Amino acid sequence: MGKPTKVVNRIRALRFAHGEMTQAELARLVGVTRQTIIAVEQGRYSPSLEMAFQIARVFKVPLDDVFQYSDAEG
Repeated sequence: MGKPTKVVNRIRALRFAHGEMTQAELARLVGVTRQTIIAVEQGRYSPSLEMAFQIARVFKVPLDDVFQYSDAEG
């Protein structure tokens, strides 16, 4: 039995690629709390589809550049 499937993200890497944007700055631009961004970034919370698109729009990248669905096999 393998690990459960989950959504993984590149939010931290994208924040650093965009002038070391802070979690608070990203939260303000998306319209959520910093705690929400932390939870999404750490994979503890899956964002709504709307929030996922808003995050991608902030970074000016396609949604699948931010979020990937990983089957987590080995």
